[in-house]
Amino acid sequence: MQYEEMNPLKIKGMELGPIATNAFLLWRDGMTQAVLVDAPPNCAEEVNNVLAEENLTLSEIWLTHGHWDHMAGADELNGEDIRIIGHINDRIMFEQPSIMANFAIPGINMDPIKVTHWVKEGEVLDFFGSPVEVRHCPGHCPGNVVFWFKNDSCCFVGDVIFRESVGRYDLPGGDFEKLEASIQEKIFSLPPETKLLVGHGPPTTVSHEMQSNPFVRPKTL
Repeated sequence: MQYEEMNPLKIKGMELGPIATNAFLLWRDGMTQAVLVDAPPNCAEEVNNVLAEENLTLSEIWLTHGHWDHMAGADELNGEDIRIIGHINDRIMFEQPSIMANFAIPGINMDPIKVTHWVKEGEVLDFFGSPVEVRHCPGHCPGNVVFWFKNDSCCFVGDVIFRESVGRYDLPGGDFEKLEASIQEKIFSLPPETKLLVGHGPPTTVSHEMQSNPFVRPKTL
């Protein structure tokens, strides 16, 4: 199927969990299945309400990284037919989330998450007939990935970059030099008009961050 035949991408953004983490429910207009990007703690009620309102079935959960505030709710939504996607460099956080107890909110569900498909740099996912490129962007944590919907001019970036800010790099596995390289090489190389849907706060664009982000500047020749 050619992109010209594709129905518009529908995005339902939800600010969920104790530290206002953004999750995004994605589907094509007129279709019955949806993908969830990130699953904050206690997200099931809100996600299921949207699914019911839109007559959708959740088919996949795409996790940008393994920090508790982005994945702890996946266990609430998981079913036998739901594929969960993540990067293997965050495997220990998915499978042994209790290691994050020292920087998680007390009382958060810390049940292991079973990732059923480990994505790799450059892998192309099939979003109901349209391609989505995976880019591995370590620095905030070892396994952060972003999901680039080239044909829809948007990218879901987790905590790699925010509007005029960047993800923390002082948590275990964080590294500013790697984060800077990820942003310069994997985010700033996207088309300037690409909308960046971030893990916390409002969306931004590649062009705005290249001009205004005070933490990472584009490479100069």
